[in-house]
Amino acid sequence: MNTPLFHNQVAIVTGAGQGIGLEIARQLANQGAGIILNDIDPKLATDAAEEIRAKGGECIAFAGDSSDPEIINGMVEEAVKCFGKLTIAVANAGITLFGDFFEYPAESLRKVLHVNLEGSFLLAQAAARQMREQKSGGRILLMSSVVGHQAHQFLGAYAMTKAGLEMLAKNLVIELSPYGITINTVAPGATLTERTLAEDPTYPKTWSAITPMGRPAICEDIAHAALFMLSPFSGHITGQSLVVDGGWTSVSPLPDLSNMEVK
Repeated sequence: MNTPLFHNQVAIVTGAGQGIGLEIARQLANQGAGIILNDIDPKLATDAAEEIRAKGGECIAFAGDSSDPEIINGMVEEAVKCFGKLTIAVANAGITLFGDFFEYPAESLRKVLHVNLEGSFLLAQAAARQMREQKSGGRILLMSSVVGHQAHQFLGAYAMTKAGLEMLAKNLVIELSPYGITINTVAPGATLTERTLAEDPTYPKTWSAITPMGRPAICEDIAHAALFMLSPFSGHITGQSLVVDGGWTSVSPLPDLSNMEVK
């Protein structure tokens, strides 16, 4: 019998109650990893963990705000208590708040910065400390976005945070490499998730028309890229960003936002 790719690995995945985060957690569990699955919504976290366990995976729900230091430290402690170690951390949790730059509220800016940047930074820090103590290396993955590479109307604050995460990964190469810890980002393009479909029922049609590959991504597309960056196959890759967008950043046409309501 072949040994699963992530046998004896332990991962924290934030924002994993649904969408891309859930698919990453699901695929890691399918490949043998023990999972601490976080979501701010307790029901989503519990249901997602139960789904993974029902298919034979090892998964523990850990609900809470992934930008709260107490929650972050609690997830690391839970991983060590339940599985004996922590080898993978995926900072997937994030929020998108569209808005006209001229009218963008300070409160919206604070929320985006807090969740997307602060939460990801603190998870990387807490995970790296544990990995350093273990002296066995590890993998940290930050979830960026194509808008960290190309401009997108009404997403100035969000785009700033995603570009910031990519620079964080590049910078931390200096501090993490001596401990065998890699840190990279995956930058999804338009992706069909529960959230994007709820926000815009025309999302598939709109993004199919402006994506060179003829369709937006599905969660599996992003998770496959994430698993590569977390796997032994990427052991000499660090400080990099992998764009998964069907070619959109090569041409970058914007969707029609003329009817979008922005704050």
